[in-house]
Amino acid sequence: MTLACPTARAFLAQPRALPPAPLDFVVVGLNHQTAPVEVRERAAVRAGEEGAILSHLSLHAREVMLLATCNRTEVYLAGIEGDPVSAFEGAWGHALEGHLYVHRGDAAVAHLYRVAAGLDSLVIGETQIQGQVKRAWQEAHARGLSGTLLNKIAQGALAAGKRVRSETGLSDKVVSVSSAAVELAQAALGDLTRRTALILGAGETAELTLTHLRAAGVRDVIVVNRTEARARQLADKLGGRACAAEYLHEVLPEADVVIASSAAPHHVLNGVGVEAALAGRPGRPMFLIDISVPRILAPDIAAVPGAHLYNLDDLTAIVSRNLQSRRAALPRAEAIIREAVSDLARWHLTREAQMSRQERQLALASD
Repeated sequence: MTLACPTARAFLAQPRALPPAPLDFVVVGLNHQTAPVEVRERAAVRAGEEGAILSHLSLHAREVMLLATCNRTEVYLAGIEGDPVSAFEGAWGHALEGHLYVHRGDAAVAHLYRVAAGLDSLVIGETQIQGQVKRAWQEAHARGLSGTLLNKIAQGALAAGKRVRSETGLSDKVVSVSSAAVELAQAALGDLTRRTALILGAGETAELTLTHLRAAGVRDVIVVNRTEARARQLADKLGGRACAAEYLHEVLPEADVVIASSAAPHHVLNGVGVEAALAGRPGRPMFLIDISVPRILAPDIAAVPGAHLYNLDDLTAIVSRNLQSRRAALPRAEAIIREAVSDLARWHLTREAQMSRQERQLALASD
């Protein structure tokens, strides 16, 4: 049958709309689930390295965001050219493929939304990651590496994380890596009220650690930091004694528990130093917990008699135990994430349709 209607013939003559392009968004990274701490520290981002890493990644994608925490290193890429794994490994100069995950399109969006909500953290529901995602996006934006797509996705991730925390109760009485470290110290030493704690570092995680130590009843806390003024600022804020890093070995014999949470680029304490400290406190063991990545407590400390060394991977049992009390909130949290990802997918389809229509209009106008 031949259609003689002019309108029908004109309709059939129009070029058929192509299917919308898939969401051009990729995440590649590693975390506590895919890599042990000795591998994670190989992909850690040390202070001052962010610019060089982002510059390298920007050669492979139009939009780039770098998210690095104690338990993950991830890059989010939009408008990527080439292989994202090669781009990632090239930024750090290590072959890490056996420990890396790659998610594309909606799966990459869902991953970031779960990360921002604390659902992919070592400590499920922890709140610190929300601020870390926000700062990562702000850093990308400040460097001109965040455009329309990454801006939309990052804003959606922060909104989804906020919804999860406000609507599910998942973060009620939530533990953090810092509180898990303090709980580990309590399991080892019992009552901490008469113990002396030493914190290596004076940043955000160190402040959380000091807060949890105080809540556990610790009265005597020594804050050791490379910059004594920063140590004093934290000690004055929450109560404690400040000490410059060069005097660490002088105060170390006082410490029953050492919690390290610094971004130092090298080991600040080794087995020889701990052995000397224990000689000054005969018969009294020392518990050292390193929640830094890369680690700043040398592994040889574990061989020193009387020294008990732990790292982030040793917190797993405590984290699993604390998760049981919040497991009922997980289905609702995951439903919020799915809803938010669907919203983003609809936005993408609408945007693609609008761009396609504009391209057709321009093509017709040029004929």
